[in-house]
Amino acid sequence: MIVLIYILAAIFAPAIAPHGIDESQLSQRLAAPAGFGGDGYILGGDPVGRDLLSRIIYGARVSIAIGVLTTLFSAVVGVLLGAVAAYYRGPLDAVVSRIADFLLAFPMLIFAIGVMTILGPGFWIIILALTFKSWVEFFRLVRGEMLAEKTKEYVEAARALGQPGWAILLRETLPNVMNPVIVVGTLRMGTFIIAEASLSFLGLGIQPPTPAWGSMVAEGRDYMLDAWWVATFPGLAILILVLSINLLGEGLRDILDPRLKAQ
Repeated sequence: MIVLIYILAAIFAPAIAPHGIDESQLSQRLAAPAGFGGDGYILGGDPVGRDLLSRIIYGARVSIAIGVLTTLFSAVVGVLLGAVAAYYRGPLDAVVSRIADFLLAFPMLIFAIGVMTILGPGFWIIILALTFKSWVEFFRLVRGEMLAEKTKEYVEAARALGQPGWAILLRETLPNVMNPVIVVGTLRMGTFIIAEASLSFLGLGIQPPTPAWGSMVAEGRDYMLDAWWVATFPGLAILILVLSINLLGEGLRDILDPRLKAQ
């Protein structure tokens, strides 16, 4: 329900947000939230007098979009490469596996910082940088599952019936390995949201005036003693969303994993 609320808030942000993302009032500069001495904005004002609540709502668009798109692109690349490499083996499997091992040596955030330092900040650059590193996990997962599936009786039966390799791969084996992919994708989505917030916090992610939770936290770190709400509320937005996504992923794992069902 919490994840759904975030998604709906992101979709209908123009209708929900009380103010525009660049609408500022100097009288509300660093204004306290309602209930903490403030009489204007619900969650207070930022250093230039903009409504913090409105910018947090619009910031959900950036975080959710990057989390979903990065997960989708990483899963598509990793699943296809892992399935083909495991089913056909040979040089393709060896080359792609060595590339995957090489990319695993780099921490995600360090790798993304390096890519964005070269290519520059931007929405699609963030997705490219995270996808280029994150397809490896889906590749290794699907490759391992596919190696086990290709030896089972239903695959041998499909071969005996004369089905071509691509048909067996797409129709028979691939659907049977998608449950763990869904679980891993859900869990990794929270990681991608944190990675985007970290890059924006460092100034390498989404650039102003587009609201992003990471850059909002960075704006408020200089005012923690006098205006704690500027950094605290965007940070809480990240915390609640990522925690909810992780709990959702664990719930999907319990539902989709037949071994856990038996337990």
